[in-house]
Amino acid sequence: MTPMDMLLSRASTDHLAEPAPNAAQLSDILAAAMRAPDHGKLRPWRYVVIEGDARPQMAERIVASMQRLDADAPEFKIEKRRNRFSTMPLILALGMHLRPENKIPLWEQEMAVAAATMNVLNALHATGFGGIWVSGDVVEDPVLAAEIGFPAPHKLAGFLFIGTPTNAPAAPRRPDPAAFTARWTGQPVTFAADKD
Repeated sequence: MTPMDMLLSRASTDHLAEPAPNAAQLSDILAAAMRAPDHGKLRPWRYVVIEGDARPQMAERIVASMQRLDADAPEFKIEKRRNRFSTMPLILALGMHLRPENKIPLWEQEMAVAAATMNVLNALHATGFGGIWVSGDVVEDPVLAAEIGFPAPHKLAGFLFIGTPTNAPAAPRRPDPAAFTARWTGQPVTFAADKD
């Protein structure tokens, strides 16, 4: 498989089983994250590995966060999240170590975290593993973020569920890049993707 084939065949999946990457493999995968664009060299990405017996503990923190944010959260949604966070082979909490006082705007710092996360997803795929980036309302909960290790002004960017895909993810139909591309010739552009 060429590098381009690898990039074009990557797809997110939450159909994951053991094994997850071991410590050495995860170190190599996270080394790819360090190659993300990072204006100002602030290195705002932080990773918390959640595995083994820590998974059900994290699941209970997630449930508590859900209930803090919405006292009427449906029970089926609570149980779904409890189950997913308890059983995924490995979970990576994605932290954003933000510096609001820095000359680099916060949005650029957050984009660096997103770029690094995409590198992790690509590295997982390149090494035979799979993953999916999940977020949801709990990512906005400063109490949960602090419980994990990201007190304000730091934040969560979500979680990666990581493991070995149980079957080859079906390649999702991807849109034609031409619909999202325009050539600027001195006037505002329009995009085919934006036409109804």
